[in-house]
Amino acid sequence: MIESIPERSDVENAADRISGHIRRTPVLELLHGVGSVPGRVTLKLDLLQPTGSFKVRGAFSRLLAADPRPARVVAASGGNFGLAVAYAAAELGMAADIFVPESSPPAKIERLRDRGASVHVISGHYAEALEASEAWNQDNEALFAHAYDQFDVVAGQGTCAMEMAAQIPTASTVLVAVGGGGLIGGIGSWYRGDIKIVGVETERTPTLYSARMAGKPVDVEVEGLAVSSLGSRRIGDIAWEVSRRWIDGSILVSDEATADAQRWLWENCRLAVEPGAATPVAALLSGAYEPGPDEQLAVLVCGANVDPGTVA
Repeated sequence: MIESIPERSDVENAADRISGHIRRTPVLELLHGVGSVPGRVTLKLDLLQPTGSFKVRGAFSRLLAADPRPARVVAASGGNFGLAVAYAAAELGMAADIFVPESSPPAKIERLRDRGASVHVISGHYAEALEASEAWNQDNEALFAHAYDQFDVVAGQGTCAMEMAAQIPTASTVLVAVGGGGLIGGIGSWYRGDIKIVGVETERTPTLYSARMAGKPVDVEVEGLAVSSLGSRRIGDIAWEVSRRWIDGSILVSDEATADAQRWLWENCRLAVEPGAATPVAALLSGAYEPGPDEQLAVLVCGANVDPGTVA
């Protein structure tokens, strides 16, 4: 049973909490017809957050909401949420224990250690790291931060939509990558049906797509190019409830289309984007999503934790 879905007021409260700790990231309007991307497209560049992904919003929201604030925080992550928690903990004078799956890119693991976090590398994928972090926390007095299925985390991610609504007021559709669902849960919690929202995943990380097909959250096997950022085995409960109310669609793209989108973003925008964050652009380039003639798209580019040499 989920705690609740954040209201707009909860997102506004989260924005107040995290102000001064995160960036109000810019948007980039694409020239019509550039690089074969159809329609009118504006990119929201949340990959420019201090840790290279949107997840710093939810991390600060969770840590700053804790009262009293403990000395230690524990989290499981494929990499990006761990980096965000480690960064926020260091800023707030807290210690951080981060559990990561062995499938995480070595560069992300090294950055966690550089942030001063105690890193625990676990065999398997995100689900195994999450289970290990929960077991560890039974014997330790630490604040538990969930990567995507926690009220304050989702409210924090919703601040990205709050910014987008002001920056791209004429947008009719938002395309957003989905892993565990914290980001799309926050976006849906803010817009609440006022705009069309479509989630995009890879064919090998289909958590939301599979849940919508089954009519309920289900476990899926996750592999492939985007597994380090989109590799949650099951959609979060909050995201699922948001999806049932306000998410209009869920589509899949191939690993090949995702890699093509990474290259396109570098060649046309000079953005080095990690695979998971490239999926919404992949949906446009591949034709998996075909916008209408008057549709104005807001496309969230949410992560940059990638070796630039792999996308150039």
